[in-house]
Amino acid sequence: MQIPESELVLNVDGSVYHLHLRPEHIANDIIVVGDPERVPIISQFFDAIECKIQKREFITHTGTYKGKRISVISSGIGTDNVEILMTEIDALVNIDLKTRKLKEKHTSLNIVRIGTSGSLQAEIPLGSHLVSTYGIGLDTLMCFYELPQNQIESKVGEGLKVQLGLPFQPYCVQNSIDLAEKLGKDMLKGVTATCCGFYAPQGRKIRNELKIPQLVHVLSNFNLPESPDFQITNFEMETAGYYAMGRLLGHQMLSLNAILANRITHQFHPNPEKSVNELIEKVLEMI
Repeated sequence: MQIPESELVLNVDGSVYHLHLRPEHIANDIIVVGDPERVPIISQFFDAIECKIQKREFITHTGTYKGKRISVISSGIGTDNVEILMTEIDALVNIDLKTRKLKEKHTSLNIVRIGTSGSLQAEIPLGSHLVSTYGIGLDTLMCFYELPQNQIESKVGEGLKVQLGLPFQPYCVQNSIDLAEKLGKDMLKGVTATCCGFYAPQGRKIRNELKIPQLVHVLSNFNLPESPDFQITNFEMETAGYYAMGRLLGHQMLSLNAILANRITHQFHPNPEKSVNELIEKVLEMI
């Protein structure tokens, strides 16, 4: 099947539309970040940088670190941007962009998100590093995809829909176990809720009234009878989108979080850059 020009849009130089990348521009090991300014913070550790490409909020640096080829790509904020990034990097490795046909052999990328997050449990210390065993999407991205889920994942979505009074069912997706064992074995393990905004969707009241004032309480106290150890530990704005798109497209995906805020104790890390930089260095050494 040939993919029409209107469905997979390419630039005049043959690069994918939003990322402005061609297949030779990316490595099989990719670090993704939300903040475009974090890309050069990571690539400064590279031994050499072979390309720097930017279009909109999507910035890509590809180079080598201790002899290993790595790409760093920024997505911007939110799962809508994650969908674009994941779809287009998948196209770079699994679609022949000249013939617009799927390649016979599927390539699975290793993709690691380095991000920041707020804790939903008082006992999680600021500055700690947490690996997301599951991502829970409190957004509607997966309303538009046929996402396979196991029984536990479906139960989480069903329970949260009822307890939060949502008009849609949240989705829940597990991480890549192989990547978690490789990169997250010395980190805290938790379940990450992904929200569609920073203020009201994360229970912050500034000037407007909240439609779901019990959001933080429900998330922090959510339990799953089928899995007594299941506890939502933190929330942010991308993880679940990455996990869902990774599953759909057949890529290994892991989200690692620097905990900068505690929404239960109302504290914020006094030196957030230090915690993020420590996480960056951990990932570069282990990826």
